[in-house]
Amino acid sequence: MAEGDAGSDQRQNEEIEAMAAIYGEEWCVIDDCAKIFCIRISDDIDDPKWTLCLQVMLPNEYPGTAPPIYQLNAPWLKGQERADLSNSLEEIYIQNIGESILYLWVEKIRDVLIQKSQMTEPGPDVKKKTEEEDVECEDDLVLACQPENQVKTLDFDVSENRTEIEELPPIDHGIPITDRRSTFQAHLAPVVCPKQFIYIVAAFKVKMVLAKLYENKKIASATHNIYAYRIYCEDKQTFLQDCEDDGETAAGGRLLHLMEILNVRDVMVVVSRWYGGVLLGPDRFKHINNCARNILVEKNYTNSPEESSKALGKNKKVRKDKKRSEH
Repeated sequence: MAEGDAGSDQRQNEEIEAMAAIYGEEWCVIDDCAKIFCIRISDDIDDPKWTLCLQVMLPNEYPGTAPPIYQLNAPWLKGQERADLSNSLEEIYIQNIGESILYLWVEKIRDVLIQKSQMTEPGPDVKKKTEEEDVECEDDLVLACQPENQVKTLDFDVSENRTEIEELPPIDHGIPITDRRSTFQAHLAPVVCPKQFIYIVAAFKVKMVLAKLYENKKIASATHNIYAYRIYCEDKQTFLQDCEDDGETAAGGRLLHLMEILNVRDVMVVVSRWYGGVLLGPDRFKHINNCARNILVEKNYTNSPEESSKALGKNKKVRKDKKRSEH
């Protein structure tokens, strides 16, 4: 076992022991070897009105470089409430990458349940329904503890999704463009995320790609490494996207705008610029976008060079740019 794996395993064991000590019978071990667990969370220990079961699986790389795989089980948790709670958990992970977060997740869920309890004072019918739902959640917990249901309760193939999360995407490198001693080169990686935890995995994949690129001393020494990514969220029919200038003001936003125009999805593009000592003015943005467009076309993320050129021309907007620092 590698030293890093041993360290992760020790930290996982310490966290599991702590969770079992803190939550007692509410903490359930589904499969110790596969590191699958379930915890029953409620707004009140003595007289719960709202209850939720959180199921988690801890990948080998958690908490160092991989998030827990999780599922929220509650008959009343639907639609926007589920999306909002999932987003809150994923934000906690992103803000604490590399740290143990199960306790933070459980207490965040408890806070949400307490707020829900305070906001809703159920009448007789609602109270009856809540009690029935609580029984259903209790049944879910009992079923989850049965070994034959350990994978089914997570509602997806664990081994398949673990590979999808942990595997470094292939990275392709474009042909460099050089102008007045400045050199630009694009790098591209597919970013595809399971919909159950797209926000967590997106941040994780982006960091993986950047970390791998920075292993290359030449890329790490670039004056700027500008990047942008777009990931299609099929269940919401929207895009998860973001960009980074890395000191080249407005370059990340322009790169993302290009990707929007070309309507590419599930891909990340990084453009490295090595400054050669001569100011290029607006030409630097042209080279950054040309590098990105060339590799997107080459790797078939757009229809064709001709159609991509038409799209660029059709969507081009004339605007006055403020003077910006170049490096």
